[in-house]
Amino acid sequence: MIRTDLIAPIPVLLERQALREGGRTAFVDASRKVTWADLTSRSANLAGHLVARGITAGERVALLLPNGVAWVEAACAVLRAGGVLVPISHDSTRPEILYRIQDAGCRGVIVSDARASEVEAMRGECATLEFVLDEASFVRLAGQASVSPDVARLSEVAFIVYTSGTTGRAKGVVLTLRSMLWIVASCWAPILGLSQEDRFLSPLPLFHSYGLNLTFLGTLATGAETRLMERYGTREACALLEEWEPTLFAGVPTMFHYLLQGEIAPRAPKLRRSVSAGAILPAALCRAWEEQVGSKLLDGYGITETSTMVTMNWPDGGRPAGSCGLPVPGLSVRLLDPATGEDAAPGAEGELVVRGPNLMLGYHNKPAETEQALRRGWYHTGDLARMDADGFLTITGRLKELIIRGGQNIAPAEIEEVAALFPGVRDCAVIGVPHALLGEVPVLFIAEKPGETVEADALLAHCREQLSSYKVPAEIHVAEEIPRTGSGKIMRFRLRELLPA
Repeated sequence: MIRTDLIAPIPVLLERQALREGGRTAFVDASRKVTWADLTSRSANLAGHLVARGITAGERVALLLPNGVAWVEAACAVLRAGGVLVPISHDSTRPEILYRIQDAGCRGVIVSDARASEVEAMRGECATLEFVLDEASFVRLAGQASVSPDVARLSEVAFIVYTSGTTGRAKGVVLTLRSMLWIVASCWAPILGLSQEDRFLSPLPLFHSYGLNLTFLGTLATGAETRLMERYGTREACALLEEWEPTLFAGVPTMFHYLLQGEIAPRAPKLRRSVSAGAILPAALCRAWEEQVGSKLLDGYGITETSTMVTMNWPDGGRPAGSCGLPVPGLSVRLLDPATGEDAAPGAEGELVVRGPNLMLGYHNKPAETEQALRRGWYHTGDLARMDADGFLTITGRLKELIIRGGQNIAPAEIEEVAALFPGVRDCAVIGVPHALLGEVPVLFIAEKPGETVEADALLAHCREQLSSYKVPAEIHVAEEIPRTGSGKIMRFRLRELLPA
């Protein structure tokens, strides 16, 4: 059941695929492809050059590249050098990039040519940052012979993946290669069926734990051939599903919805299976995809702190409508009564807590948050769920305030911190509201300073300068006061009462 042979250091995985069939394509994007033999040799060369720049075991290196073959080569090189990979969205704003580099204490950054000068200008604000390697230099170095140290790390820190917190700025989730590959070995290979026989089409962003685990590590471990989309686009995805003839496709619920509602009906003649995660998949959407495309759509529930997946629906057997499936093999789950902290009664709603070899080590530089999240070996997700008599879980809500927009996590506090700095804003708060396509979108409420008027368009422009596009509020509403408790906590449920009918 669990493919423990897939849990191995990066150099071992690469050499295994190169020896098996080195001339076969490993990854391909819109402009280039790389074979397993070339990926192995090029990442080894770059790893040696990184070591020459001072990257030793445990040193952090940020990756600020769009999805593509270059991203894969750079990530393999950092890990082969013994470094810790800090993936950052290529669409991040300057403040978001700067915060992550500073918080992680990055020694170096590998960055696209388009953003290299911007990152270079940050060096004066980052005490640990010693080099910025642009993509053109990286491509040149990858072709120059060098000796890779090939550090065999499994249980040490390998990734710091930033995810939005609910009470402050983004948190760096500290993950090991072993914890990440456990999900490949217990979920993607045995349940999804990912193997070297597959042609895998993935629009998933590689900086996100879902894409990092399934697309990047899943391909390295199983030897599949993977087509990377730089970003999701419905027309391009439709064309690739038909013309590239993938056997597997991964996405978030919003992508499947767009594909079904697009101008061109998706045709996927070789597709045997699809997978959805990142947000709750409506049962009607799952049925519609399977009926129209003619292949199974498996969905599950996962979070960055558990190296992605916690539960998954299997291709065979019953799937209760709306359920996110059964616990992944090797994991233990419990539902706790929020009021008592004891195990919830059978069939009752409770907070989902998880234990297993896939748990994070903690939050980088955040001991208090780590202690709150990891208690007695259990990760407390903050999500509410029910379990039926057969063990199938259904997510019913959240204790925490995280907003999930099209599979992307948004912390209300991140938006509030930016909006509060805008002239004329006396107080502010953000809530998530339902959206037919995206699941949820953030809506901003502001209270104006006496005698001042805030122009919504100007405030939105301010937010766009400071926040990634998916974090920008969908709407702005003015309230006389932001409702708060005696201790100052925002009563978000009261804000929902102020929304237009």
